[in-house]
Amino acid sequence: MSGELSNNIRSLSIDEKEYDDFVDPWNVVSKADTGVDYDKLIKRFGSSKIDDELLSRFEKVTNKPAHHLLRRGFFFSHRDLQLILNRYETGKPFYLYTGRGPSSLSMHLGHLIPFTLCKWLQDVFNVPLVIQLTDDEKTLWKDLKVEEAYKMALENAKDIIACGFNVNKTFIFSDFTYLGQRSEFYRNVIRIQKCVTFNQVKGIFGFDDSTVIGKIAFPAVQAAPALSTSFPDIFGDKKIPCLIPCAIDQDPYFRMTRDVCPRIGFDKPALLHSKFFPALQGAKTKMSASEANSTIYVNDTPKQLKNKINKYAFSGGQATVEEHREIGGNCDVDISYQYLRFFLDDDDKLEQIRKDYTSGKLLTGELKKILIDTLTPVLVQHQENRAKITDDVLEKFMTPRKLL
Repeated sequence: MSGELSNNIRSLSIDEKEYDDFVDPWNVVSKADTGVDYDKLIKRFGSSKIDDELLSRFEKVTNKPAHHLLRRGFFFSHRDLQLILNRYETGKPFYLYTGRGPSSLSMHLGHLIPFTLCKWLQDVFNVPLVIQLTDDEKTLWKDLKVEEAYKMALENAKDIIACGFNVNKTFIFSDFTYLGQRSEFYRNVIRIQKCVTFNQVKGIFGFDDSTVIGKIAFPAVQAAPALSTSFPDIFGDKKIPCLIPCAIDQDPYFRMTRDVCPRIGFDKPALLHSKFFPALQGAKTKMSASEANSTIYVNDTPKQLKNKINKYAFSGGQATVEEHREIGGNCDVDISYQYLRFFLDDDDKLEQIRKDYTSGKLLTGELKKILIDTLTPVLVQHQENRAKITDDVLEKFMTPRKLL
């Protein structure tokens, strides 16, 4: 068994007492008010930290300043990013691959984070992007019928397109449709499945003897888009490596993929890992599309946005105004401040907000108002973009074809 796959089995053991956090592809729970300890998670998963040296190289190679999601550490960990930079520097091709598991008719704010960076990476590197909609996964793991999950996938695809992706460089596909349309995709699924035993997936994903066989087989489906020949309409039979931006909870799938790829003649995919977008109630769990009160949906009205933030956003402030003025607030646990770190581009303004809230000059209600004023135009713009996504536009993005 290889080192990466062996580390997989160790990393998802629920009973390891040295870790206070539990992270797998379906659950994120932390005991700390500040959320998951990502330094420990890097050690646990065996990935590499994105440090200042790597960011400097990224900026030098691309001749672009790093996106704020990179420079503020939201994308904090990687596997083989330096190899992708080497390819770009020498003019060799690669592509981007990411995905979305549809569990609601509307995506939430946290879902915009990986797609925001993917859009930026696509523009910076001028490369193709494939986006997998794992409606099959959600049918297996959630109480959803096939038809419901597929409908959610199409609605989520419109939200994704509204992020501004280039139709000439982006292919979005539903597993329910594409798996049956392209035989080479399914052939790669089988090639992967032949390389992973039931005992290994039990260790990687925590499956047991009561797990339905669809769940046991699914990891190979999420792995297959990392093989360029799964997309003959885009790449023909060329073997081209990919870079996968994703949340760190998806890493077990791709550690398995990286173990298998060299055994079937492919390069290992590179990865960029993001932190979790915290729930409104605090950073102990991630925002979930299936829990309305923990979530700001991208189709929420400005009034709904305001009410959710004012009512549910966990505060790092003190019990009274007097105490807050004297002691100040805790930005490390305050959800309004944490959300601003994701969505407020202006570094100087963000730093001033941090200083004012920490000193007690800025009150919790005032901080929440700043967040509301920041997020409202984000949601309004997204909804305006989405309203322009007709069925014809959706079909163009979901039609297999060569990407320029």
